[in-house]
Amino acid sequence: MLERASPFTAAADGLKIALRVTPKAGRNRIDGLAADEGGGAVLKVAVTAAPEGGKANAALIKLLAKEWRLPKTALAIVGGAAARRKLLHVSGDPAELMSRLERWLEARHV
Repeated sequence: MLERASPFTAAADGLKIALRVTPKAGRNRIDGLAADEGGGAVLKVAVTAAPEGGKANAALIKLLAKEWRLPKTALAIVGGAAARRKLLHVSGDPAELMSRLERWLEARHV
């Protein structure tokens, strides 16, 4: 079985997740994984909100918090707030979060 790249990276106080976000989409959705320029992976997410006044970022956090059953306060954009490529930090136990989100990814057949 081929090893796939993961958008998740453990941090001391949670996980960092590489994202590629598409604003003003037809519907809010998670589109799976895509390769990034460095050979890693990013999680592709689309939101209906426009990228103005932080609306798309708020919609992104709301969508992922609901999907992952985490409080919105556990998610924060720590890189690329005004760009399509973002770095999201999820607060919590890194090992538990990594296991939980890798299982979630597997369940989505990504």
